[in-house]
Amino acid sequence: MKAIIPVAGVGERLKPFTHTTPKPLLSLAGKPIISHIIDWLLDQGVSELVLVIGYKGEQIRNYVTRKYNVPTYFVEQKELNGLGYAVYLALKYIGNEPFLIVLGDTIIEADLRDLLNSNVNHIGITRVRDPRRFGVVELDGKKIINMEEKPEKPKSDWIIAGFYHILSRNKLKESIEYLIEHKILTRGEIQLTDALKLMLDSGEKFEGFVLTGWYDCGKPETLLETHRHLLEKNGNVTSLEGNIIIPPVYVADSAKVKSSIVGPYVSIGENAQLERVVLRNSIVGDGAMLKNCILEDSILGNDSTFWGRPHRLNLGDSSKVELEWE
Repeated sequence: MKAIIPVAGVGERLKPFTHTTPKPLLSLAGKPIISHIIDWLLDQGVSELVLVIGYKGEQIRNYVTRKYNVPTYFVEQKELNGLGYAVYLALKYIGNEPFLIVLGDTIIEADLRDLLNSNVNHIGITRVRDPRRFGVVELDGKKIINMEEKPEKPKSDWIIAGFYHILSRNKLKESIEYLIEHKILTRGEIQLTDALKLMLDSGEKFEGFVLTGWYDCGKPETLLETHRHLLEKNGNVTSLEGNIIIPPVYVADSAKVKSSIVGPYVSIGENAQLERVVLRNSIVGDGAMLKNCILEDSILGNDSTFWGRPHRLNLGDSSKVELEWE
């Protein structure tokens, strides 16, 4: 089975990190976002990949071809005019057999074995408090009876969570071509949800597939939330000589940590250097240098440097000082 992974976006909400690194290559718990996605797909039986690249696409191409020995096709999306159009470009590498679409900024946990043998289309769904910035589905049991992209007044709290199992490449292609030909846009873009809605209205069957885990990587706060979850499974260090480690923590083999308190929920990238640091709930990129600082809820990009300064303090008898995390 083939899987399409659209990874052409600029990652506006993750600037300044995406000024130099495309979002799929941002590291979480020891490996890039795209590796978490591809590793899961390969575990589920996917045998070929189609990546839609754009912004800094050569970095993604180089990483994937170096890291994975799996047939992979790359198609460039020169105009970022919607997810529907990105998928349309990738369909030339898909035969008329069932295939998957998985968004490149979403990490998913689910067992697909039963789903892949089904004779209906599936859309991965989950519930959120505010569904207005997502595609939204209406359900009758498992059956999807309606869907709408980013509605102002959602009729459901079930959202489309970045995963699709599509039976017919040709029917999806025809639906997207209809949107393009008739210039049917939602918020100025060709939307995949609108194409799937055309398929639904023409009689195609869709069911909602409730995802076991759905982790957004689209903005700094959700990136850190996803990072915490992944570290629960991927932490690799419980002690480090000369330091205090509070698991879960991931430290790359080439990183150097000295006289520091690290954790919980910290990952430290390759060749990073930390000295006299207190750090928790943070991501430290490859080659970053931290010294004499206290940080929480922070993301330090690759090759970044932050040096604080040691403080001198004299306290009299029975004195008490409390330093709040900012």
